[in-house]
This record gives sequence, C-alpha cells and structure tokens, in this order.
Amino acid sequence: MSRILLHICCAPCSIYPLGELRKQGMDVTGFFYNHNIHPYQEYRRRLDAVREHAEMTALAMVYRDEYALEEFLASVAQDPSSRCGYCYASRLEVAAKTAAELGFPAYTSSLLYSRYQQHEKIRELGESLGRKYGVAFHYDDYRRGWQEGIRISKELGLYRQQYCGCIYSEKERYLKAGTGDQGPGTGKG
Repeated sequence: MSRILLHICCAPCSIYPLGELRKQGMDVTGFFYNHNIHPYQEYRRRLDAVREHAEMTALAMVYRDEYALEEFLASVAQDPSSRCGYCYASRLEVAAKTAAELGFPAYTSSLLYSRYQQHEKIRELGESLGRKYGVAFHYDDYRRGWQEGIRISKELGLYRQQYCGCIYSEKERYLKAGTGDQGPGTGKG
C-alpha cells in the first residue's frame, strides 16, 4: 500500500479525494495547512471541521496550525490578481516539504476537487515542488466528484464555507463589484 500525504484545504473538499485515494489502495494521511484563510474565525471553523471529518473517517492527520494573514497580505497586496498563485505555491510547498520530511513518497491536494481552482497551475506547481523535495505529486481531476462531495458533506453536517478563503475572495463573495450591495456569491470552496 502506497503512502500519500493529502493536503486538505477544507473538510468538504477532502471528502471525494480521500475516498478515491483509499479506493486506489493508498494509505492516506491528511495534512492541514491553510495559513491565509480570513477572518480568523473562519480559519478556526475550517480547522475544526477538518478535525471532525478526520475523526469520522479514521484519517490520520498532521496539523500545521498557523495563521499568517500579515505574510499573505505582504505577499499579494501589490497585485491581488496574483493571489491564487501565491496561495497555491505557499501551501503546496509546505505540503511537499512535509511529505519529504515525514518519508511519504507522494503528496496531493484537495484543491484539485474544486471547480473554482486553476488545475493546471496547481498541477505545475505540485510537480515542480515535488521534484524540489524528492516526492511525487499525485494529480487527479477530482472535480468529477463535485456533487458527491457536496451531498456527503451535507449528510455529515460538516461546516461548508461560502468562499475560497482569503480576504479578497471573501470580498468577492459578499460584495457586488462597484455597487456596495451584498451579492449572492459563488459558493466557492
């Protein structure tokens, strides 16, 4: 059985990838590192939901409980449109490094489940960082399980976030551009 470290961005997004990896006979350990989720209460809700889901599914976990809002803002404030690249790279780098340090031959991310993420960018970064740290990046397009993951997360009563995570995505979710009105949002996650 091959061991793999699964970077988990949130509990709902981890459901389908975890199931698929286990179906493939992999020994999965989860890894939570999401340092730029805003606000802090949202970060805690997501961390608590991951802990709850890990307990429900007997998923061994590694937690890197860090909240680095200032670092994130300093890295993207000059060009907020580049924030997703920074977000992917910073989280995947820590995941790849952690996988290498803990002796995992491979790693992947639940970011690959979301319809709203840039899959090719995630794949390129994942593979590049895997080479840097000597671990394989396991790519799979988990978007095919989008509805199944939503259904299961609702059945389990897991906290379901309403935006991707950063302060900019929170603004996009709750504020219509240029009007000052609260909008319906996209339900990104």
